[in-house]
Amino acid sequence: MAEKIKIAVLMGGKSPEYDVSLISGGEVINNLNKKKYTVTPIIINKNGGMSWINKVRHQDVVFIAMHGPYGEDGTIQGFLETAGVKYTGSDVLASAVGMDKIMFRKVMTAEGIPIPKYTVVDGKYSVSGILKLIKGPWFIKPSAQGSSVGASIARNIIELEKSIGLASKYGNAVLIDEYITGREFTCSILGNKKPVALPVVEIRPRKSNFFDYSSKYTDSGAEEIVPAKIPHVLAGKLQNLALRIYKIVGCKGFSRVDFIVRKDGSPVVLEINTIPGLTPKSLFPKAASAAGYTYSQLLDKLINLSLRND
Repeated sequence: MAEKIKIAVLMGGKSPEYDVSLISGGEVINNLNKKKYTVTPIIINKNGGMSWINKVRHQDVVFIAMHGPYGEDGTIQGFLETAGVKYTGSDVLASAVGMDKIMFRKVMTAEGIPIPKYTVVDGKYSVSGILKLIKGPWFIKPSAQGSSVGASIARNIIELEKSIGLASKYGNAVLIDEYITGREFTCSILGNKKPVALPVVEIRPRKSNFFDYSSKYTDSGAEEIVPAKIPHVLAGKLQNLALRIYKIVGCKGFSRVDFIVRKDGSPVVLEINTIPGLTPKSLFPKAASAAGYTYSQLLDKLINLSLRND
């Protein structure tokens, strides 16, 4: 009988997405095939700490189920690289670029990929200066958070200042986008050097004007249609664009690219998520299911991808 692969599932950490991470990690643990794997859950507390590092040194693979700062931004990946431990998902550079929304936007601009008109506030700012660049309404979010933490829509100057204040609680740099109306889609990617696009998902929030934290993680928060009921040409365009972005950033394992499609049918790229949520309500497992993967098979695939470079 083949020896079991030793897997540590890493979750928690110093992030506003701590609770979501625990749900993702718990779902991973529950669905790992115990005939194939010896599973060690590791929870990093909200204060961080390094006691966990010794626990992962003798593992074959660390399954990273952390979201947001310290888990998705290259920090934890750097520790694991230093310890010589294999892990799921993208490496340090791709994780850092994907998490830093401002740097991601700069890369997309350099590659000629359509993104929203935006500006950045870092510390003091001038409302009149923002108005000269973007008339409004605006979509405001922290530059380095996930799960729509600290994100909001502002339709007037009072709301704009309030939204900047909210986003500033999660970091000094705040991203201010033009608010784009249209249909929201996401496309998940799976693979290393030969990635494939999974079926496109359309997101229709029910409790908010956008896919915010509540819409993502509460019952009936959003309607998620997978595969999206859109023309094959549009689906193909979104999948090809997601694949292109995945390769540009240098992602590995898996990621998810979010879009708004304007009324004229043109897609606008919002962001990439290098560690998509893995909760029962998350979009990546739903897209994988539509592609024929059970949750357990999806985890097998991610682990296999972490063990090889092809």
